[in-house]
Amino acid sequence: MAKTRKFAELLQTQIRHEFTAAQQYIALAVWFDARDLPRLAKRFYRQAIEERNHALAMVRYLLDRGEPVAIPGTGDVCNDFSSVHEAIELALTQEREVTADIEAMANVARAEEDYLGEQFVHWFLKEQVEEVAQMATLLTVVERAGGNLFEVENHLFREGAAGAGDAPAMPPIAGGRL
Repeated sequence: MAKTRKFAELLQTQIRHEFTAAQQYIALAVWFDARDLPRLAKRFYRQAIEERNHALAMVRYLLDRGEPVAIPGTGDVCNDFSSVHEAIELALTQEREVTADIEAMANVARAEEDYLGEQFVHWFLKEQVEEVAQMATLLTVVERAGGNLFEVENHLFREGAAGAGDAPAMPPIAGGRL
């Protein structure tokens, strides 16, 4: 397993990032829920489940490869925002950071000639393109709404952007999907 050691370490770190993202999305959902914005709340409750599933897919991969797994605590979570724009901007920043982390894992897997690890992380790279694009679009909608949050809610309703769950080609998840 020496070849995959650095990749496995990065994957273990990413599990923490994914669980932290899940907690942050719950905090965002609760913030929206408290402001009677049900579509935004639903969008982020579902996003939290998706991030949790990503973490557990990484756990399953490590287990399947015979690597040790430790379930970490999460990082800090922000619960207060001055505006919907600030909240969505945080989510977009988080998705961009996750993208950089996943790219780094892909680079390490390739450098270590860990073709199984590289193939595994490929799904997450594709997923991050979608995640960043969706969050960037949501931020643009918030900006164009000019403070009329009902327009944002209507957009989410029209577009069905409340979240459809994980893509069917997602790697297996430890414990199964929620």
